[in-house]
Amino acid sequence: MASAALPLLLPTKPTNPTNYPEWKPQRHEQPPQPPFIDDQRIHDLELAVQRQLLDGKALKKTRPRRTVDYAGGMGRWALFRKLQPNPRYVPYLRPSPPYIIDLLPPKAYPDNASTSLCTKFIHTSTNKIRCPVNAVTWTPEGRRILTGSTSGEFTAWNGLTFNFETILQAHDTAIRALTFNHAGTYIASADQSGIVKYFQPNMNNLTAWAAHREAVRGLSFSPDDARFATASDDSTVRVWSFAESREERVLTGHGWDVKCVEWHPTMGLLVSGSKDNLIKFWDPRTGTALTTLHQHKNTIQALSWAPHGNLLASASRDQTVRVFDIRSMKEWVVLRGHKKEVCSLAWHPVHPILVSGGSEGAILHWDLSSPTAGTPSIPSGPSMSAGGSSNAALTAPAPQVAPRASLAQAHDSNVWALTFHPLGHLLVSASNDHTTRFWARERPGDAAPAGAKPAQQPDDEQDDDQDDADGGGAVPGFGGGGGWWGADSGGNGAGGADDAVPGFGSASGAGGGAGAAAGSGQGRSNGPPTGPAVDGQAPRGGDDWGYRRGGDGGGRGGGGGYEGGRAGGGFGRGSRWGGPGGGRRGGRH
Repeated sequence: MASAALPLLLPTKPTNPTNYPEWKPQRHEQPPQPPFIDDQRIHDLELAVQRQLLDGKALKKTRPRRTVDYAGGMGRWALFRKLQPNPRYVPYLRPSPPYIIDLLPPKAYPDNASTSLCTKFIHTSTNKIRCPVNAVTWTPEGRRILTGSTSGEFTAWNGLTFNFETILQAHDTAIRALTFNHAGTYIASADQSGIVKYFQPNMNNLTAWAAHREAVRGLSFSPDDARFATASDDSTVRVWSFAESREERVLTGHGWDVKCVEWHPTMGLLVSGSKDNLIKFWDPRTGTALTTLHQHKNTIQALSWAPHGNLLASASRDQTVRVFDIRSMKEWVVLRGHKKEVCSLAWHPVHPILVSGGSEGAILHWDLSSPTAGTPSIPSGPSMSAGGSSNAALTAPAPQVAPRASLAQAHDSNVWALTFHPLGHLLVSASNDHTTRFWARERPGDAAPAGAKPAQQPDDEQDDDQDDADGGGAVPGFGGGGGWWGADSGGNGAGGADDAVPGFGSASGAGGGAGAAAGSGQGRSNGPPTGPAVDGQAPRGGDDWGYRRGGDGGGRGGGGGYEGGRAGGGFGRGSRWGGPGGGRRGGRH
C-alpha cells in the first residue's frame, strides 16, 4: 500500500533576504543636540512666580527636599549578610564620599558605638503657631514623628523628609506626656490640668478623664500594656488599668512634685523621680516602696531604663547624669558635662550610648562602652587581700566619663525631649525654643568631626502648611536595627580610642596587644587622620555589656579598615575608617 504524501511545510520558493534592508544605528553620527526643553513646565513656573509677586510674597527658591532614607542601607545590609564570608566581616570603609554607599545600619557595627553618634544637623521643623515642644515620640514603625506642644496640639512630621503631615488640637492645656504602648496600637497623653486621653494611631480620640488634680509629668506603660503609671505634681504616682481606665494603686511617699516615672522594660518594677531629690523604686502590685536612692542633690528631671533593663539613667537639676546598676543598687557611673540643669535622656536602641539634653540647649552623647565606664579604680598592692579587693570595689566612688560628642548649640533653650529612631540612625530633639530638630550620623568624608558644633542653622522658610528650616547636606541611605542588649558576652578583648576621625569622630576602639601599631591599611587621598592609637584593656562585664572590643583574639595582626586586625590575620580592630589596625530657662517646671 502506497504511503500518503507528506504535506510540504517549507515555502516552495526561498525568501530573498535582500528584500529587507538591515537597520544600522546612525544617531551617534549626528552632532550633539541641545537638551529637551519642557515648555509646559517653564510656563507653570512663570505663572507661579507671577502669582507670588501679585500676592506680595518673597520669591521662594525651589529645591528638592532633603531626606535621610534608611531603605538603601537596610537593603544593602540584608544582601551583604547573605554574601559575607564570615559573621563578623564588614566592608572596608574609608573617609571618602565614594564610600557613603557602603555605610551600613548601626546594627551592622556591634563593636563600634561611634557609628551611632547622631551629631549631623539635618532639619528643623516648626509649627506656624510657635510654642514650646514638650514631648516627642516616633511611631512604632518609624515612619513619622509625633510631637506634643504647650498649645495642646499633636503634630505629625514625616520621618523621611521631615515635612509637616498633620496637626490635631488634642488637649486644651499644655501636653506634658505622650507615648505609644508597646504594641503600637494606642497613644496615651496627659496634660497640664491632669487629663489623660487615649488616641488611636489615626488620631481618633477614644476616652478622656481627670487622672490627677495637678499636672501629669510622666506616663509609662507596663511591659504587657495592660496597665500604665502616671506621675503628677500632686506628689503621687498612680497605676491605672488601661482597658477600664480605672485606678488600681496610689503610690505615696514622695515629699514633693513627682517629675517622672518609668516602668521597667520586662519586670513589674516602677521607678520615679521627684522634686525632693529622691529616686524611688516601687512594687506596682502592692504599692510599696522598695528602696530609695539619694545620690542627686536637686530635682530629678528625667529617668530612662537601658533597653536590657539592668541600668537606670537619671538626669537632675544638679547638672549631672547618673547611671545606676539595679542588680547591686550601686551608682555605676557619673556623667558630668552640662553647664546647667539636665532636662532629658534617651538610650540608643543598638549601642551603649546615652544622650542627654540640658537647659543651656546642649545635647551630649555619652559612650558607656569606653574602658573607664563603670570600672572604679581599685588600689592594688601586696597588702591587698581578696576580701579587701571586694570591699574596695563596693566602696570606691563611681567613675566619671567625659562626653563622647557634644552639640553645644543644638538648641537655643531647654531640650525637653529626646528620642532615637527605632533603627538608631536618627535622633530627634524637642525644645523650649519652639523647634523640633533632626540629627543623623556623620557620613564618610564629612569634614567636621562628631564633637564639633552643628552647622549654622538657616533662616526659617515658609511651607504650605507649617514652617520648615533645612540645613546640612543631602544624606543618603541610613538604617539599622537590633538591640545591643543581646550582644554576646565573655572573653577577653582590647579596647581604646583613636583621634578624631572625619565622619564619626573618634572611633570606639583600637586593637590591643603587639599588633596595635602594626596596621598597614591607609585611606585614600584624604585618608585617615594622623595620631597614635591609645590602647587599653577593656573590662568585660556581665551579660549586658558583651561588646567584643578589639575582637576575641586580642589584637594579633595589622591591617586597616573597620576591622583592621583581620587584614593581618588577627582580630584586633583598627581605626573606624582605615587607620592603623591591631588588634535661656523655660517655664516647664
